[in-house]
Amino acid sequence: MSEILKKLREDIHFIEGMNSCMNCGVCTAICPAAEFYNYDPRMIVETVQRGDEKEIENLLKSDTIWYCGECMSCKTRCPRCNTPGLIIMALRRASQELGYFVYSEKGRQQYALKHVIGESVLKRGYCVTPDLVKPEMHPEQGPVWEWIYEHLDDVYDRLHSNYRKPGAGAMREINAESMQELREIFNVTGGTEFMNHIEQCSRDKAKETGTDLEESYFLKTYMENSNNHQ
Repeated sequence: MSEILKKLREDIHFIEGMNSCMNCGVCTAICPAAEFYNYDPRMIVETVQRGDEKEIENLLKSDTIWYCGECMSCKTRCPRCNTPGLIIMALRRASQELGYFVYSEKGRQQYALKHVIGESVLKRGYCVTPDLVKPEMHPEQGPVWEWIYEHLDDVYDRLHSNYRKPGAGAMREINAESMQELREIFNVTGGTEFMNHIEQCSRDKAKETGTDLEESYFLKTYMENSNNHQ
């Protein structure tokens, strides 16, 4: 058995998500992502079910597996109790572990997610904090967010937040003991090793393309959009 198939068949998401697809297409009909992206859950499940290693490898290197929003609408409709969303999770994990995510535009965004959300969790104990959502990086938030961002301290006070301060309250500073425990959980469960792997694969890709990792490559993965996804 190939390494790819072995990884998939050992993944609990794959085990719980793949039963016996009869190619009816109900998952695609209900899928919100399929309405907007060049994305067809039926074809993905059918490809995986066939077990053709080369076709699955192409999936792992493609943008396709990163279009799913993991809403699990597919789970509620499949007459055979398959869950394409779970199969996508298994495919994404295999793509990350094998380093194939760097081959696609959407896959390379794993570096941006690791750089922003992953490191924020380990440094502060929060996935995202308002100061990270910069208006120039998130124009979709509109002018209201620009005003909020410029007046964060005032907004925190009005909402009775205790932002980055010791003690109780929303968005408070997480104490050192709890942060150390959180980091230990990442270490023991393999989360730290996994994030380091994402970093190394991204570093290799940046070097291959002659791009500075910390600035240019980060912005490229964060902002790049070929507009070829619909």
